[in-house]
Amino acid sequence: MGKRGSRSQSQLLGSLTKKQKKHLRDFGEEHPFYDRVSRKEAKPQTCQLSESSDTSSSESEAESEPEQVSGYHRLLATLKNVSKEEEEEEEEEEEEEDSATDETEMNLEDGDSDISEEEEMAAESADMQGSVPSPADPEGKDGHGPPGTSEESPEEFTDAKHESLFSLETNFLEEESGGDSSPKASQDPFVQHVNTKLKEKEIQAVATNPRTTHQLKWPILGQVVFSSKFQKLETFKPPKDIDLKSVHLQKPLESTWIKTNSQFLSGPQKSSSPFTPLQKELFLIMNSYRDLFYPERTALKNGEEIRHVYCLHVINHVLKANAQVLANNSRRRSQKLGVGDDDDFRDQGLTRPKVLIVVPFREAALRVVQLFISLLEGDSKKKIIVSNKKRFNGEYGSDPEERPPNLKRPEDYEAVFVGNIDDHFRIGVAILQRSIRLYAPFYSSDILIASPLGLRTIIGGEGEKKRDFDFLSSVELLIIDQADIYLMQNWEHVLHLMNHMNLLPLDSHGVDFSRVRMWSLNNWSKYYRQTLLFGALQDAQINSVFNKYCVNVQGQVAVRNVPMTGSISQVLVQLPHVFQRMEAESLASVIDARFNFFVNKILPQYRDAVMSHTLIYVPSYFDFVRLRNYFKKEELNFTHICEYTQKSGVSRARHFFLQGEKQFLLLTERFHFYKRYTIKGIRNLIFYELPTYPHFYSEVCNMLRATSSGEEAAWTCTVLYSKYDAQRLAAVVGVERAAQMLQSKKNVHLFITGER
Repeated sequence: MGKRGSRSQSQLLGSLTKKQKKHLRDFGEEHPFYDRVSRKEAKPQTCQLSESSDTSSSESEAESEPEQVSGYHRLLATLKNVSKEEEEEEEEEEEEEDSATDETEMNLEDGDSDISEEEEMAAESADMQGSVPSPADPEGKDGHGPPGTSEESPEEFTDAKHESLFSLETNFLEEESGGDSSPKASQDPFVQHVNTKLKEKEIQAVATNPRTTHQLKWPILGQVVFSSKFQKLETFKPPKDIDLKSVHLQKPLESTWIKTNSQFLSGPQKSSSPFTPLQKELFLIMNSYRDLFYPERTALKNGEEIRHVYCLHVINHVLKANAQVLANNSRRRSQKLGVGDDDDFRDQGLTRPKVLIVVPFREAALRVVQLFISLLEGDSKKKIIVSNKKRFNGEYGSDPEERPPNLKRPEDYEAVFVGNIDDHFRIGVAILQRSIRLYAPFYSSDILIASPLGLRTIIGGEGEKKRDFDFLSSVELLIIDQADIYLMQNWEHVLHLMNHMNLLPLDSHGVDFSRVRMWSLNNWSKYYRQTLLFGALQDAQINSVFNKYCVNVQGQVAVRNVPMTGSISQVLVQLPHVFQRMEAESLASVIDARFNFFVNKILPQYRDAVMSHTLIYVPSYFDFVRLRNYFKKEELNFTHICEYTQKSGVSRARHFFLQGEKQFLLLTERFHFYKRYTIKGIRNLIFYELPTYPHFYSEVCNMLRATSSGEEAAWTCTVLYSKYDAQRLAAVVGVERAAQMLQSKKNVHLFITGER
């Protein structure tokens, strides 16, 4: 603190403002900010203390008090006689100044707007030179306020040229809107959802309450099951016709959605409805903020149709959330806030990321971002600014020439493995109404797009030093697309992710707690998170995630259609199918029961040299390792192929099996999923467990006709199943036949006559 010059009482009174006088009266000294610092170096002065200062008697203290009274203290005494009217004026002025300061701090930080790389670098350098850190950032962005807002540094550098490009408000609000962009509180499902109030008793009862369900028949989705663990269970049926105004889309999306979705609309449907029949029913559920599980999403048929509709829901949600923050900022500017009034402006989470989209490959992430751009861009005349677009296209795009030619694969394989199929990635996306910033830091992003492996590497595990999962604390919308593919990757990554969703963050990350919603502070975010789960099949592991981790207060909706005809009808060879039923006491004992049943009942029938060319199809890699070790121990004549086998090993194993040099071939389901090779030379087929994908059953059975040489009469097919395989069994043989097989408790012999 600089040296204060000696000045008279009248000069002090004349130079001090009312705020300085109040600080002087309350604290007995001027605020350090207003110190008059001399430009010349001041020589240090030594103060001689009197001998009486060391005495401890009360008399010496009393005698020394009159001598220590200075002009500074006399000035302080005169300030105590200020009238009440002046005090009230000073307090009002101070409140106005504090309110202005709070408004500046609560403005959304504009450093995340999206411009070209050169402009972005220039603006970032300007922020580093002149910006002053803000104590709280409303959305947990970069932790510093807009340039030029601090009173403490009047000479700081302001990049006037690029300032408008970095302003969230000028980029987010349309010029022609002219009014408040906040959604209507009375009708908008978004506002109704975030404003839903739960009580402590309701939260405690969730763990013990039974799940109440109600089933309805919808025109397109079929059997729809509504369920909830909360007391209220509300159901609804889709209306015949809907328009964009009735679903409460933000203003830019009303025009851009029709253009973006036009590829799926044709004929009279294009003019009557902006949605396809499937999209209409899915979006009505999404827009009600209920959890959704749709197990009939296929890459070959309706995959892109579903991706379009959930991207619309994501952008609509983010724009509404940002509009609510901006509207509250405007309200704070127009009125004076007193103590305790901040509860009306709680509109954010503990961290900024609101949406997490989990997709299996980079190609899927590329298509999601392209849809975001299309939904925000509108007509061709309005181009939005996308930062780092060239880098993104280079890392997430693909070169068609890299794909090897003349590869004949099924159509569903071509649809799944198109483009860049790298499964290790994560990217943050910041959304404004006129710009998108790619590769934004996680804590400065609105949307996170990642694969399970990409999230697993950053979340880490117990005991790891470098791990972070705070960015998952305030996710309001979780989308898990193509969930069936994660069964072929590593399902443990999905479970690890779900266990770290909506936990309290370990760090504040610059959040303003006065703007955080109370249910987020109470660690109730998981009850307000909407989860959208899309897959291609009904599987016990996927069902378990939906039932265990989806506890949305609005309830859950699951599509439960049973397959009337199984994939066995697609077998094109004349082949007897023997379904061997095994008994297991519990679900945990199925693995051991299946192994013992195979070793003791099935394998002895195939040890004879007559039963050569036997392919054993094993869905689980752990079962594959167990069988491989047993075959080695018993010194059986076998070879094996799994997803980790090198190309040379695969070629060698296929050659030995075709020539009959190896009697058994162990084949994993993951290898078939990723390669789809045709294994030649099969005469006997054993399904150690029913396939995860129903159509894999017919594909493997049809491999027998690859080397047809008049041996059709000797072909065999044996399938192992238990009562815990009801879903997979129904997908293979049909629901009616599966019910009969499970009730009879006997082995079933089926003979399918197909066209060869």
